[in-house]
Amino acid sequence: MKNQCFNPYLPSWEYIPDGEPHVFDGRVYVYGSHDRFNGHVFCLNDYVCWSAPVNDISDWRYEGVIYKKTDDPLNPDGRMCLYAPDVTVGQDGRYYLYYVLDKVPVVSVAVCDSPAGTYEFYGYVHYPDGVRLGERAEDRPQFDPGVLTEGDVTYLYTGFCNQKDKSAPGSMVTVLGTDMLTVMKEPAVIVPSGCYGKNTSFEGHEFFEASSIRKHGDMYYFIYSSVLMNELCYATSKSPAKDFQYGGVIVSNCDLNIDSYKPAAQRIYPDGNNHGSIIDMNGTWYVFYHRQTNGTWFSRQGCIECIDINQNGKINQTEMTSMGGNGKPLVGRGYYPAYIACNLYADQETGEKAPKITQDGKDGDEEPGYIADITDSVIIGFKYFACQGIKKVTIKTRGYCNGMFEIKLSPEDSPLGNIPVEFTNIWTEFSAEIAIPDGIHALYFKYKGGGNAALLSFELGCV
Repeated sequence: MKNQCFNPYLPSWEYIPDGEPHVFDGRVYVYGSHDRFNGHVFCLNDYVCWSAPVNDISDWRYEGVIYKKTDDPLNPDGRMCLYAPDVTVGQDGRYYLYYVLDKVPVVSVAVCDSPAGTYEFYGYVHYPDGVRLGERAEDRPQFDPGVLTEGDVTYLYTGFCNQKDKSAPGSMVTVLGTDMLTVMKEPAVIVPSGCYGKNTSFEGHEFFEASSIRKHGDMYYFIYSSVLMNELCYATSKSPAKDFQYGGVIVSNCDLNIDSYKPAAQRIYPDGNNHGSIIDMNGTWYVFYHRQTNGTWFSRQGCIECIDINQNGKINQTEMTSMGGNGKPLVGRGYYPAYIACNLYADQETGEKAPKITQDGKDGDEEPGYIADITDSVIIGFKYFACQGIKKVTIKTRGYCNGMFEIKLSPEDSPLGNIPVEFTNIWTEFSAEIAIPDGIHALYFKYKGGGNAALLSFELGCV
């Protein structure tokens, strides 16, 4: 790759959650909803697309706006938001974009001749008699479509299930015909909701939202967000429309369940909803998911991790890292932005504001991300670095603060050293001679002291 990869994988000022990656003609295209920095609700912006060569996912290209919220005939004034979409290639070779507006129960479809050209409204998914899916009395409202086309049929996966809503049975699959719109087989439940998961393989990880579908060999992988919300789970079947069995957790956006470096139940990043999918690029499998930023659920950013699918088809849960799709530790020397932190929390209740990743400016401004609201006992973690010969650590901070940042290899370790900081209105460098042992390490920065600091970056170097 030309450059190293990080999380988030897109620029720090871009907010693309609900990522559905697809490979077309040697490039991976990511389709997602589009949050707004400082947004007050989910998905306020129009759909945009980013793509990268499958052999260099450090080289992301902005494809521009591919569909506007006002392009749907139901939304001429833009009062409704475009929720999470998915794309499939029809039998005619065209690209079909499936989505749901936030205040109607139906699935809309747009079409384009290329993966990231400008999509045009095509129609609504409907029954043979013309009634739109989601509008019959017995229908469930449609939500978060995932799509897979095989031969002359398209499988449409939808659903949203509050845990106590008995009218929501689970994720449903609907089979569509060659026109990509007409229902050929009516909705059938494939994964149960929280009300119906008892005594099934899904108990404790029942379906909540975020239906997505992939195929690996002769096995279908259904990826979804569970009732715990922070985790992406998967289920497998030899059929795209039935007999799915729970497989496990792929990733959690707070590392819940991971016990290799902390107690399994500890959350080490501000958690929230999750949505994404898996993809094979050049023989390596990745999971795309999202994290919360800016102290809310409404400014989410896409992240990537490498995953393994073993010979039995099982996926083990991967931990959150700063490496993204890098596939190996980051170079343990040089400059790194603070917004690639994968751990961010306070190790005790302080009564202060929670730390957050944010930016200056307004939505769309290409301002670098940084970590704000760093108060006493906040821990910031980055993973992983291949360090060699590091004797000095430099950080760039600002804010009403008077204390120090301790540098550690794990949250529980004794500090390798500390960097004193003081109040400054502008980004200011502070350094200390701190020897980091040679080897592959996580790096943790723990703030001790008064006030409220912000962290823009750090640099690892020789004296």
